[in-house]
Amino acid sequence: MFLLPTIVLLSAYLIYPLLSSFWLSLLNWNGLGQSAKFVGLHNWIAMAQDPMFQRALLNNCILAVVSVVVQIPIGLGLAVLLDKAGKRSRILKIVYFLPMLMSSVAVGGLFKNFYDPNFGPLNTVLNAIGLGNLAVDWLGDPHWSLIATAAVVCWQSIPFYMILFLAGLASMPGELREAAVLDGANEWTIFFRITLPYLQGTIRTAVMLVIIGSLRYFDLVFVMTGGGPDGSSELMATYMYRQVFNSFQLGYGSAIASGMFVIVIIAASLGMRLSKRFETEV
Repeated sequence: MFLLPTIVLLSAYLIYPLLSSFWLSLLNWNGLGQSAKFVGLHNWIAMAQDPMFQRALLNNCILAVVSVVVQIPIGLGLAVLLDKAGKRSRILKIVYFLPMLMSSVAVGGLFKNFYDPNFGPLNTVLNAIGLGNLAVDWLGDPHWSLIATAAVVCWQSIPFYMILFLAGLASMPGELREAAVLDGANEWTIFFRITLPYLQGTIRTAVMLVIIGSLRYFDLVFVMTGGGPDGSSELMATYMYRQVFNSFQLGYGSAIASGMFVIVIIAASLGMRLSKRFETEV
């Protein structure tokens, strides 16, 4: 009886939409007045052969790699510095965490202006210091759009992993550091021989969250580029959105959404298996 409200809410807002999405992926339907036609796995086959979906999947993978390489080290570094500062870092913790509290739509609008090729602060500064040859149309150039949006994604997400690592550092027994200091270990030795090994579980969790989040990312990229130009920053989620709400292909869009779910589940399962194997070897 105590679990019943939770079961009802999960069924209504998670399980039913998920099953409904898989069912819709088997239909040819525009989501409006057209009668739905059962087409079986046609949408799934079309998705597997769709060059734009393949490009979107590749962009998601690139975003995942960039996010792991950037967010985890910087988040860990900030956490270590703030933990070392102790109570003096309270204001800095608030300042560093502010990007995470901001609306993604607001952040997207802010950085669209920041990257503006004509009046944006970035190109203005580059021109002012004599590096005008480096000024480009960051969101309009297919070579730079994904990198530019990935930088903003990292900027907004790093505070979350900083807090995650701070929680891990808070649980580390102080005796470990005190014993290392008494043995004459310097800060670098303490970090690599004590702090990093102690945070292995937290780091693996953070990497898993980064990968899963990158594979299903949507909001900032949609606000800043909408997947353009020419699909250079297209992600699976933005492509799914355009198929459903712009092209009115609800069946195909549902196939993409269901495919995203399958890809995320596979990635999470592989990550958990590799993590357990690593723990066993250690």
